[in-house]
Amino acid sequence: MANDKEYIAYKGKKYTVEWYFDLRGKSQALEYAETLAPVYKAKLQLLLEIIGDAGTIHNKTKFRNEGDKIYAFKPLPHRFLCFFFTGKKIIITNAFYKDQDKLPKSEKNRALKQKEDYEKRVKKGMYYD
Repeated sequence: MANDKEYIAYKGKKYTVEWYFDLRGKSQALEYAETLAPVYKAKLQLLLEIIGDAGTIHNKTKFRNEGDKIYAFKPLPHRFLCFFFTGKKIIITNAFYKDQDKLPKSEKNRALKQKEDYEKRVKKGMYYD
């Protein structure tokens, strides 16, 4: 596995926000973020900084519990799904353009599968290079 992956999206006073990488070293969420227009990149960065430094975002239009321990950063109209992990980490699993009211079940299922994969690989010492 290559050592050139950058896991950390933002390191704050309360949380470190990281990108999830699959076994091939690919991060769908990071690749998606890199394609955003500068205004949306700035909105996402601000949300990461707020939660990283303050530890919470009270505005549900910007960060929300989606159930099953999956949360969503919401730099409108984009969504970045994530979960909290031991060691004061937040792992961003996947991202998408939200064009409907409800969270697509396929996106939430993807986040849940990646959460499970991350937890198994970390436990086995196989996630970080």
